[in-house]
Amino acid sequence: MDDIKEKQDNLDYKYIQMARIWAGNSYCKRRQVGALIVKDRMIISDGYNGTPSGFENVCEDENNVTKPYVLHAEANAITKVSKSNNSSLGATLYVTASPCMECAKLIIQAGIVRVVFADSYRLDDGIKLLERANIEVKQIKEL
Repeated sequence: MDDIKEKQDNLDYKYIQMARIWAGNSYCKRRQVGALIVKDRMIISDGYNGTPSGFENVCEDENNVTKPYVLHAEANAITKVSKSNNSSLGATLYVTASPCMECAKLIIQAGIVRVVFADSYRLDDGIKLLERANIEVKQIKEL
């Protein structure tokens, strides 16, 4: 049993590292966040925070405030999988920052059963909502 847990912990760590690399695609200056949706050990979707398709790749205004229409990495990954032939039902979401309340609602509705994150967001209401929905939540502190 410990061997299975150890293997899962190792996979979780590696997927979080991959999400960190994917975050580098973001044009946001204040914070770059990456997300991966994994099902049956396959990455079925990915996302990073940024503006909607067709918009300029500028996330902050002249006062360094994030523009209200910037999408979070989780939302981008969930909407991307919804446009594919894949299903996120029963999947794990790996994200470099803990989900906010709005993303938590999307995660629940997408049928994702597990969320693994690295950094804590300043608010924890999204995590509390996920736990209330019986979604497994795990934080991985990277070295």
